[in-house]
Amino acid sequence: MRAVVTHDYGAAPTVSEVDTPQAGPSELRVRVRASSLNGFDTVVAAGYLRGMMDHQFPVVLGRDFAGTVDQVGAELTDVQVGDEVFGVVLTNPLQAGGFGEYVVVPHDHSFAAIPAGLDHGTAGVLGLAGSAASAVVDRIAATPGQRVLIAGATGGVGCIAIQLLAAEGVEVLATAGDPEEAELVSSLGATHVVDRNDLAAATKALAPDGVDAAIHLAGDPLALAQLVRPGGRLASLLMLAPDTFAGLDIDAGAVVATPTPPLLSRLANLVAEGRLRVPVQRTYTLDEVPGAFADFAGGTRGKLGVAIA
Repeated sequence: MRAVVTHDYGAAPTVSEVDTPQAGPSELRVRVRASSLNGFDTVVAAGYLRGMMDHQFPVVLGRDFAGTVDQVGAELTDVQVGDEVFGVVLTNPLQAGGFGEYVVVPHDHSFAAIPAGLDHGTAGVLGLAGSAASAVVDRIAATPGQRVLIAGATGGVGCIAIQLLAAEGVEVLATAGDPEEAELVSSLGATHVVDRNDLAAATKALAPDGVDAAIHLAGDPLALAQLVRPGGRLASLLMLAPDTFAGLDIDAGAVVATPTPPLLSRLANLVAEGRLRVPVQRTYTLDEVPGAFADFAGGTRGKLGVAIA
């Protein structure tokens, strides 16, 4: 099959021919129709996980996937060929991925059925970003009327987090760097737009005593933490040093996305019902994916999708 792979630690992603995977007794194979680029993919491609996670090269990149089940292991009875599914590839060692024509995942893996009204393209950008947004929102545990500052609000995770918080009656302060970004975050439910280029002044003008909580998806975590009121909370998706917030009276910590099947189903149903939107800045073909890594590094307004014919 054709896939976007990295052949070594730090090797640039390329489109290559690799062996088509076959489903084992307790596995299913999906004919992938859509995926998306996530920060995790850039970290793997850069070789930063060397020594932290086992790699089995060539590693097919892409954590998200959406498509049609086309092969089912002999031990499985509740999944059928032809089922439409989406999810996140979390197998270890790193080898399988969504940037290929097929992906094999274990039956107890992170996938769920695609509900009626949800297309492959949208399902393919939802799994990891939606799960990550849910994780940071759950970690800060904001209540209606509280003020939450999101740094990195225009990326895929931020766009979903804005909507999840707004739906709970939270007052969202979302960062933006230009009028287009400001329009995007406002359309998603942000109460206020703050200039990310003058973050401290813009935030203090709206919350002079500090915000109740902050979500760190980009930028300087310490600078963000200093805008949180004493006793407030901060959640980050990025790896932080243990002493990052030393001396600050806040409840802060890093979280990881946990794309369980029930969570994936809940997110998918929200989208299908029109209660959650996943903005997509651009959709790439498989051949264009290697170039998408540079686009991702430059910042995005929403997700970067991948269509796999």
